[in-house]
Amino acid sequence: MSILKTIRHNIPNGITCLNVLCGTIAVLVSAHPHLSYAGLQSWQWGALFIVLAAVADFFDGFAARMLHESHPIGADLDSLSDQVSFGVSPAVLLAFNLWGVVPFWLAFTPAIIPVATAVRLAKFNVDTRQTTGFLGMPVPANAIFWIGYVASYKGGAFWLASPWVLIPALLFVSWLMISEVPMLSLKFKTWGFKDNLARYLLILGSVLLLVCLQLRGMLWVIVFYAIMSLLFGRRPSSSTH
Repeated sequence: MSILKTIRHNIPNGITCLNVLCGTIAVLVSAHPHLSYAGLQSWQWGALFIVLAAVADFFDGFAARMLHESHPIGADLDSLSDQVSFGVSPAVLLAFNLWGVVPFWLAFTPAIIPVATAVRLAKFNVDTRQTTGFLGMPVPANAIFWIGYVASYKGGAFWLASPWVLIPALLFVSWLMISEVPMLSLKFKTWGFKDNLARYLLILGSVLLLVCLQLRGMLWVIVFYAIMSLLFGRRPSSSTH
């Protein structure tokens, strides 16, 4: 195999490695919640790198489809990267911003996030029904929810640190990841408005929420996504990978 072919063959995996790199940086900066750099607090840097990991997670699959390239380690590498970026990093982001504010034991409850994420990823890898849609909430959506949760808390919604709110939120989002609830996918087969009404409404509503609420809007984007999925989600049919 020539050098150019080797590079082409490994482009998707290279993008996946950017995913786990961003996720790891998010963990490192989130673990120092009282620091700031270039006008941003550490939790904002953590949120930024989680978002960058999500962008990389989208483009590794996109690149693989566009280049018609697959690699034997691709699926496992993707899952391991997602566990760091969308399981461990949001748990660290949430826990370290609660540390010293909530009771000692409550700061450890975000540990349930990577546990549910690991189960979700393991189920997804062996579930042939999820090639065109999702059963259960995708792990990047989980991370986006917790970014919005932390941003809302830092913005003054201190009631989010109450155990009567935090624990139900953790349990519900974790359950939603490993559930069989049909969730919308943003994979477009065609660009027709009629066939993609729910997707276009989801995109439009998400943009409006982010424009109006900025990072805090990420929480409500995922709430909106869950509601739209309940209204329009369809159980995907079984197929082979």
